[in-house]
Amino acid sequence: MAEIVCAFGAAVKRAHYARAVSDLPRVLDARGLELVGHTDLDGKGDGMQVMRNGDVVYVGHMGDSGVATSVVDVSDLRRPKVLSQLPAPQRAHAHKTQYADGLLLVNHERYPYDATDPESTGVVVYDVSIAHTPRRVGFLPVEGSGVHRIWWAGGRYAYASARGRRGIHGASLITIDLVDPEQPRLHAEWCFPEQRRDDPDPGIRAPRRYPSCHHAIVRGDRAYAGWFDAGAVILGIDGGRLSFVGRVDWTDRAGGHPYTHTALPLGDRGLLIATDEAIDPDRTGAVKDIHVIDIADERAPREIARFPVPEDHPTGGLRFGPHNLHENRPGTFQSDTIVYATYFSAGLRVYDTRDPTQVTEIARFVPDAPRGQSVAQLNDVLVDADRTVFVTDRHHGGLYILRPTG
Repeated sequence: MAEIVCAFGAAVKRAHYARAVSDLPRVLDARGLELVGHTDLDGKGDGMQVMRNGDVVYVGHMGDSGVATSVVDVSDLRRPKVLSQLPAPQRAHAHKTQYADGLLLVNHERYPYDATDPESTGVVVYDVSIAHTPRRVGFLPVEGSGVHRIWWAGGRYAYASARGRRGIHGASLITIDLVDPEQPRLHAEWCFPEQRRDDPDPGIRAPRRYPSCHHAIVRGDRAYAGWFDAGAVILGIDGGRLSFVGRVDWTDRAGGHPYTHTALPLGDRGLLIATDEAIDPDRTGAVKDIHVIDIADERAPREIARFPVPEDHPTGGLRFGPHNLHENRPGTFQSDTIVYATYFSAGLRVYDTRDPTQVTEIARFVPDAPRGQSVAQLNDVLVDADRTVFVTDRHHGGLYILRPTG
């Protein structure tokens, strides 16, 4: 009888697994990664940045669906379940999230970017000590277009790119004091002197060089920032205040606007990985790459190599090229050699940088086009400490959950 019960249980388990697999989107190409779960976020699949808090993940939304943040139960990775969705402000979006110390920070930014009179711009603080029930407890208003992206891994200060502040072209990097999360306040700000101008800001489609902070990653007393049209910038931090240390800039030889996005330090190796964001559709505009930078001398960093470019992928009027990196946040997967990068229509790419001058691709995942778009547009990636990968599509694809196969 025990053998019959065990056999029946195994059959039920196999049937459950088969149903879960059959519910998954079709995969065009995968190596080293297996799709185990997926949600289209209840038909609102414009997924952006992902943060995990135990059995819950928070997914930011681009804003086209009217959703700010989805709260998703991932206790069963094969069957993620949307628990709730916070609405976005009118004429603004809330596409970036940061979680630490029982708090969730969410940006509010003018959206569409040419919208007028946004309902809210700045940073919202939620208490998520009860993970599935975000409770708004604080708000920092930020003038202009508001906040684009935040770095916060706990502690007193958060760092955010603030767009359209009075007298500044592009985005500056601001420091937010969270000593009282219910009363966050602006603490410090840094930008290039050439950004401080009184004439109208032409925006990122400016015909010439347009320095603008995308965001920073903080390690110790250093902030590593991607700066549109100005390369990768290293800033010193002292009591939350910022000062210039060094910069490497390849933008003059890129032609057009390279839109440097993320600058990720690789442990103590004296290396920085920087991505250019492929904003322009169908491979138009300046060449976009992933750069390897030697920062052993912080005041004179230098580019030493570039990542290999994936094989050609159709774009269908959308994007092909690098974008976000897994940022080695505390509590997540940490590596000073393995780099996860989203590549829009070329999916998710995983690289080995042990030889920084000869970076190799070691894994990839490319899903079929979601309903309603021509190709996949994988946008943000978070890798948990157990190597579970959460990756989003910026239009309709929602949230994909992957596990390594090797």
